[in-house]
Amino acid sequence: METEIGAILREARNRRKVELSEVEATIKIRARYLRAMENEEWGALPGGAYARSFVRTYASYLGLDSERLADEVRRSLESPGGERAPRVEPIVTGGPRRAGPRLSRRAWAAIVSIGLVALLVGVGLVGGGDDGSSAPAPVAKQDRGDRAEARSGAVTTQPGVAVRLAASGEVWVCLLDADSRPLIDGQVLAPGAEAGPFRSEGFTVSFGNGEVSMLIDGREAEIAATSSPVGYAIDAGGELQPLTETERPICG
Repeated sequence: METEIGAILREARNRRKVELSEVEATIKIRARYLRAMENEEWGALPGGAYARSFVRTYASYLGLDSERLADEVRRSLESPGGERAPRVEPIVTGGPRRAGPRLSRRAWAAIVSIGLVALLVGVGLVGGGDDGSSAPAPVAKQDRGDRAEARSGAVTTQPGVAVRLAASGEVWVCLLDADSRPLIDGQVLAPGAEAGPFRSEGFTVSFGNGEVSMLIDGREAEIAATSSPVGYAIDAGGELQPLTETERPICG
């Protein structure tokens, strides 16, 4: 669908005599996304909601009516002939699941009962004496102590802080660990998708909007309810700090 959004953005930038690289350094949006907006290649942007946020931020930088242009993008993407951004599959965490039939509780109960009967019969055959009065030897206290100590030692405390994400709506996510390595590299999580847990000495994260919940060491963090991009830093103690537009991490 042809609109004038791209031409308006390009002409405004040319009037200000700034290059795309300068805009990128100022508003922290990749030059390739800026070029895509000027060419109205909405499919090259990471999701419809984020496309509107990008246009709003770019238009505001150029001194244009950002809300009007963002609304034009929304109508363009939602129209029957509009170009929709491709959906990125949500991140699936954990190992592969084995396919196969699942046993019901009743079947499990029957299996356990058969096992117990077999165990009791086996103990009676092995432990019984001539007069049938022999009993199995009691477990030594030291053995019980060793088992308890082994159980307590099996749980170890891992260093760092754990973060888990759950999308309540479609949301673009960029998540970096303490070494600035991307854990979620500019992907769109579909509604209901989950990602993590991730563990690091700290994180920085950008969201395309507030349609996400974030658990930090099992505690739900307060994410702003907004349709605009937001960003946060998480330190080794699990403390959450908002980031300004220029401080937010960039992925993609």
